[in-house]
This record gives sequence, structure tokens and C-alpha cells, in this order.
Amino acid sequence: MKAKFRLYSKALRLALLFLLGFLIAGGLFPAIELLLPPVRAKHFRDSIKIRWLNVFSRILKLEVEKKGNVASRPAFIVSNHISWLDIIVLGQFVPGCFAAKSDIAGWPVIGYLSRQAGTVFIRRGDKRQIVQTTETMAWQLRQNGNILVFPEGTTTAGDQVMDFHASLFQPALLTKAAIQPAAIRYLGAAKETAPFIGDDEFVAHLLKMLAMERIEVNVDFLPPIDSEGKTRNWVSSEARGLIETTLASDDFADKLPYLRQKITQAK
Repeated sequence: MKAKFRLYSKALRLALLFLLGFLIAGGLFPAIELLLPPVRAKHFRDSIKIRWLNVFSRILKLEVEKKGNVASRPAFIVSNHISWLDIIVLGQFVPGCFAAKSDIAGWPVIGYLSRQAGTVFIRRGDKRQIVQTTETMAWQLRQNGNILVFPEGTTTAGDQVMDFHASLFQPALLTKAAIQPAAIRYLGAAKETAPFIGDDEFVAHLLKMLAMERIEVNVDFLPPIDSEGKTRNWVSSEARGLIETTLASDDFADKLPYLRQKITQAK
């Protein structure tokens, strides 16, 4: 009974938040564009987006432990990708636009809100669209805006970091933006339930997340990469290596108490 009440209560609050999101995206954002100068309008929109994501995080009971600081703007943030929750985890700390796969544009509610929030959608295999996407992200960085990217191009169960698509780093090299890796890791019960992979349906997965008592997650903002004189393959490999090393060291830290106990027992 308690679990059901928690689910229904969260679902109701989330429905109200989505309704507010529609009002903001369809009414407030266009008004801001008309009434304020471009720079002030952008800061105002970014502030609203962060507050909206903070409320989303509280409804889901996301308990985020943040380490490190976001680079000075403009920044090109690249992260490993486990779940749609990653967007909330990163977005509540970094104002800016996400680059996401085009499938998200068709998701109920989230698709519309993502489009209105300025998300750049990527269609894999479409060379003409990739060129356009690169130009769009470069323009955003030149306007002192942040871009957040998941270079794996898909989600994983969190047990590995797949190869990065190096072409996604081109906008950062063109604009000499700070390239900052971020490592995301879900803990406790969320380690098994948070991954959004394979044929998972968004609504079903959302309900599963709402049913959880809390969702524990760590996010490490790592030192920015110096891209001067480097190729996109180089910075892509370096970013992936830093994220992989961070996640591996976190795993070792978790296992350390167990290893110490085994050593003590062996003595």
C-alpha cells in the first residue's frame, strides 16, 4: 500500500510538472524571446530549465552526489550514457542544450519539451544532417552556450564505456570550447533498475523509477581536456579513457572494504 501511494503521489506531481513544462515551453519561452535582449533571454531560459529539472529530480527522489566543478563557459560536456535519467542528473547542474538521438523527439511529452528546450537531435548515418548538427552545436558554443553530449550514441547497463563517436567532438574543436568529461554511476538498487536499454519503453521505465524509494547516483565532472593541436579522434579517446578510469576507480573503492575484510580473515 505504501509503495502504491508513493507511486501515485509522484505520478500526480510529475503530471503537474509536465503541464507546467508545456505552459513554459509554449507560452513563457516565446514571450521571453520577444521581450528580452538575446543574452538576457538565454540566461532566463537556462535558469528556468535548471529549476524545472531540479523539481523533476526531487519528485523522482534522485539523490545525486556531485564531484568536481563545471568548466567555465562555453563548455562541451561529454558523458557515459546509462539512462534518460542522465539528462536530469547533468541538466540540473549545467545550463545548456543536449545533443540526443532523434528517437527522443517522438517520445510522448518528453519529445515536445526537449524540442522546445533547444535539444539538438542526431540521426545516425545521415551525413547531410550530421554536417547541419555540427554547425548548430558550433553556433551554440559561439553564443557562450554549453552543449551536453553522450558520445557512445546509445545507453549501456553501466558496466562498460563504449567507443565514442569522434565526429561529435568536431564542434568543440572548431570553437576551441572546453571539452569536459563527466562520469555517471548509479548506486544501490538503481544500479540494476536505472539502465534504459534494449527494447525498454519510456513510460514503463518511468513508472518503475517513480516506484523506487530513492535513486542514488554519482556524477564526477572531470578536469577539462586541452584540445589545442589535437584531432577529434585524440580528444574522443582521451575523454573516454578518463571516464572509464574514473568509473573503474569508483568500483575499486566500493570493493575495498570487502577486500580488507578478506585480507583480515586470511591473516
